[in-house]
Amino acid sequence: MDACNAVEREVDKVLSKFGSIHEHADRVLRDVTNNVEGLKKEFEEGPSDHELTAAQIVILKQAVNKIRETVQRLATDHRDLHSTVSKVGKAIDRNFVSDFASTSREDVFSAPEKVQLLNQVICQHFYRQGMLDIADELAQEAGLQMEDGGKEPFSELNRILDNLKQRDLSPALEWAQAHRESLYAQNSSLEFKLHRLQFIDLIQRGPAGQNEAIAYARTHFHQFVNRHEKEIQNLMGMFLYLPHGIDSSPYSQLLDPNLWAEIYDVFTHDACSLLGLSVDSPLSVCINAGCTALPALLNIKQVMQQRQVTGIWNGKDELPIEIDLGQESRYHSVFACPILRQQSTDSNPPMRLVCGHVISRDALNKLSNGTKLKCPYCPVEQNPSDARLIYF
Repeated sequence: MDACNAVEREVDKVLSKFGSIHEHADRVLRDVTNNVEGLKKEFEEGPSDHELTAAQIVILKQAVNKIRETVQRLATDHRDLHSTVSKVGKAIDRNFVSDFASTSREDVFSAPEKVQLLNQVICQHFYRQGMLDIADELAQEAGLQMEDGGKEPFSELNRILDNLKQRDLSPALEWAQAHRESLYAQNSSLEFKLHRLQFIDLIQRGPAGQNEAIAYARTHFHQFVNRHEKEIQNLMGMFLYLPHGIDSSPYSQLLDPNLWAEIYDVFTHDACSLLGLSVDSPLSVCINAGCTALPALLNIKQVMQQRQVTGIWNGKDELPIEIDLGQESRYHSVFACPILRQQSTDSNPPMRLVCGHVISRDALNKLSNGTKLKCPYCPVEQNPSDARLIYF
């Protein structure tokens, strides 16, 4: 972050200087142009055989000298701007380390099967983004044997999402109705929200669409009464304000365009969950995580090289520092033992003591003395065998 801020400061200097030079050049050139146009007009108005007087010759010389000085000044300003721009490149070279290989492992994709796995992940990413032609070409050139039906779900989802962007709910409603039982099992409200948007679209037509809106509500909302009774009541209340306009009614928030953005996200989340997929592409998640972690890794690697302690980073699957990727990159709970400062594993799971404090099994074994154990956080003495394995 400090490196980015340093470069950003240099860029701000360039933009500030460019703005001032632009304003100065525009003002000076406008004055010179007006001066030349004025002289040209005087010459055109005079007789064709008129000879310049001594005063007019002086005025012309002054105009030429002014133009020459203006051009020279602008050229000098341009050279100064060029030197300021070059400082941005120097700031980038000074603040960013280009040796990205120092933080990577060469053996990660060395085997042919690993290269194929990487190609498969990239191919799946293209399928998820709706780039079917690119994905098919990659699969053919890389010799990938994609599973049958591997791209059909993505094609359907991208088609539905494209229709949602155009505010066409029909494909999404058909999909939700076809997967109604599965969506209900995962407590999804997708189908109701789709019908709600369709109902609001009908009622926005005013009194002319009242009968059609009532018929739609009677046909579709009865199946959602048990779970969405309050929302349905609010929708029915819109009929009271239909003659005077919903925009100025207490139900105007139901016309918020953000509801369309919400249904887009809800459909993406529920559809991916139903198909057993993450909302974001695994490839994009890895790239975003790598971009976030790379600056910290480069800094720690540079410090380790300067202090000649490169041997500290020996862990094959463990980073030398903790990197927080944010809530969006946390997919499961991780328990770190407060005693040994180690994350729990299958062989070293978290254990709940009688007093309620939780430590790892290795810490439990090290702190216990036969049949006695004193909690490291409170004075309660207990039997180590009374500790219970817990799951997060």
